[in-house]
Amino acid sequence: MQSMTRKEAHEIAQILKENYPDLEPFLHAKNPFESLVATILSAQTTDRQVNKVTPALFAAYPDPEALSRAGEEEVMDYIRSIGFFRTKARNIILTAQKLVGDFGGKVPNTMEELMSLPGVGRKTANVVLANSFGQASMPVDTHVFRVSNRLGLSKSKNPEECEQDLRKILEEESWNYFHLSIIQHGRDICSARSPKCEICPLRDHCRYLDSMKKEGPSC
Repeated sequence: MQSMTRKEAHEIAQILKENYPDLEPFLHAKNPFESLVATILSAQTTDRQVNKVTPALFAAYPDPEALSRAGEEEVMDYIRSIGFFRTKARNIILTAQKLVGDFGGKVPNTMEELMSLPGVGRKTANVVLANSFGQASMPVDTHVFRVSNRLGLSKSKNPEECEQDLRKILEEESWNYFHLSIIQHGRDICSARSPKCEICPLRDHCRYLDSMKKEGPSC
């Protein structure tokens, strides 16, 4: 498979931006605290489902202090419709308690500090850094991982390797918008089971489509 060049990666980022203009973060949040909680809740759950439960949750617990005093059963009642709601209820309460106890009730703005919070992995921390603090970050979810590997932007076997590959090949100023646009592309066109290669604006850059042509009929 031919290696991807930085020039071609830049062209891919531009095509994505042209095809998915004016994207906003998919999780609804008014501040870093809401962004952090919503992102923790979004693991293995659709953003749409999270956005359904968070308005009532945030009305009841508008800040870390309020959430830190909540009981698990109370919180579970607000998020029962999302996956792993028991574990997530526990994690967001523990996170709120740590925010109050260790960070003065404020959401920290460094990768290391964010990842010290219960339920926060590298992807969640990257989302918060990008969406709440405007830091150049590269969150890698299932869509970013799948599409990046299909295109040839990465040859990674796990999300962290994929993140590092994307950071190396893409210009830093494009990172935050790139991750939003490639997620949208993964949802709209480059789906896991039935990618719509025939209408894909990136078909001329796609290593997956090239390999399919060599093996047989294209997808």
